[in-house]
Amino acid sequence: MARAKFEIGKRIRRASDHGGVSAQDANDRASFNTIRPHTKQHLSYAKRMTGAFAATSVMCALVFLIVLGEVWEQQFQSYTQQNMQSLADATATTLSKKYEEDGGWSSDALSYASMASNTSSDVAVQVQNSRGDVLYDGGWNAEEGGSQPAPAVVNDRTVDAQINLPTGETVGTVYLRTLGPDGLLTHADANFRSNSYTAILIAAVVSVILSCIIGFLFSRSLARPIDKITKTARQIRNGDLSARTGLKGNDEIGQLGETFDDMATSVEKDIKHERRLTSDVAHELRTPLMAMQATVEAMQDGVYPTDAQHLEVVDNEVRRLSRLVGAMLQLSRLENGKTPFRPKKTDLVWLVKSLVTSQEQLFQDKGLQLRFTNEAPSKQLIAEVDPDLLQQAVINLMSNAMRYTPSGGWVLVAIAQDHSDVLISVTDTGIGIAKEDLPRTFSRFWRSDASREMESGGLGVGLAVTKEIIDRHNGTITVESELGKGTTFTLRIPLNQEKQPVSHNH
Repeated sequence: MARAKFEIGKRIRRASDHGGVSAQDANDRASFNTIRPHTKQHLSYAKRMTGAFAATSVMCALVFLIVLGEVWEQQFQSYTQQNMQSLADATATTLSKKYEEDGGWSSDALSYASMASNTSSDVAVQVQNSRGDVLYDGGWNAEEGGSQPAPAVVNDRTVDAQINLPTGETVGTVYLRTLGPDGLLTHADANFRSNSYTAILIAAVVSVILSCIIGFLFSRSLARPIDKITKTARQIRNGDLSARTGLKGNDEIGQLGETFDDMATSVEKDIKHERRLTSDVAHELRTPLMAMQATVEAMQDGVYPTDAQHLEVVDNEVRRLSRLVGAMLQLSRLENGKTPFRPKKTDLVWLVKSLVTSQEQLFQDKGLQLRFTNEAPSKQLIAEVDPDLLQQAVINLMSNAMRYTPSGGWVLVAIAQDHSDVLISVTDTGIGIAKEDLPRTFSRFWRSDASREMESGGLGVGLAVTKEIIDRHNGTITVESELGKGTTFTLRIPLNQEKQPVSHNH
């Protein structure tokens, strides 16, 4: 049968853990609130996200419309201004030719000014001679009921062109101005401008609609895993410890789902362990209590005499119960960080060898051979440990080996060095541990069926205490075993402890 191996410890289970806050550092002030009952919201997360996308799109569309409309309008204004100037220049050139042909201002010459007025109903034309007298008024001051000279200062919608003869003499000026926003715009130009604004408006509306659709789809895809996590959390709260989100992925939502599932698995294990612990504690306490009760009742009924022999039975059960409670109290203190951890430089070769020497007679009384071997490169191996806690851990392993090794067997305690770690191993020729039972070796009150049949009197707490002690030293424990041939427990402890608080989360 193959030899099975199992390793446990803080550096194995929490390789990325850089420490936590101990119980001594926790704030004494605390509070607790029950979870608020789930209420249906008027607007779901998806609807609020869709509204946010739509509002953002509307704001962008409005900015786009304002900026583009302003630029577009300026382009049309510039286009109108150029058309006006071209018309004024053309009218001035025509009037100059007619003035030269007629030898002066004649009604026939001025009639050509009406051609500019007829170009558009929104264009007013005025012709003045070189002295500023109005010779022709094509609707310039029609709203005032008479002809007035053109203003000295004209607005940006008014243009003028001088009427010059070939000799260079200026004989007059032509003034043009538009009477409306569409002056000098052809029907095609006006349609183009109108269609442009319509297209911009349609594009804005389409962009808002598309943003709403995209926002709804995106928010729904984002809200679906969040809703899944919420429902799973509610299932766990209602007692369904097997509920999982099943979310996976490399993004934040996928990592959140995986972390949540890992947390749920840990919670499920902790709750099951707590229930099992309650059952085990009740069972372990019940055994000595029932033995004491049966003995006392028998003595009260006269079945057993009240002598030293039967009182010793009660005393033994009381002592066993006291040891069990003491071991549980120590384990609780270790787990909660209430046991002080005082590391100091210690010669581990001397520490382990002295333990073996002190226990040697006890092993001989059990018919076992206890040996010690130093596999370290020197006679001294200085490490930073808590000697009291480490002594207890090694004694627990030695006691465990003595308890489950039949008479005639042997136990070997060895110490060695592996780079920056020290290795302390306890090997026995005992009954061994089944492969499937190795992961449960360090659980509270756990004992294999074979060890229970031996009725060795073990409390089932020693290895759990040992694991907590090694965790305090930032170390690991390895157990290798084969049924019927023996078991080896190996403690791996760093020579130098890191200067950081030790987490006690499990």
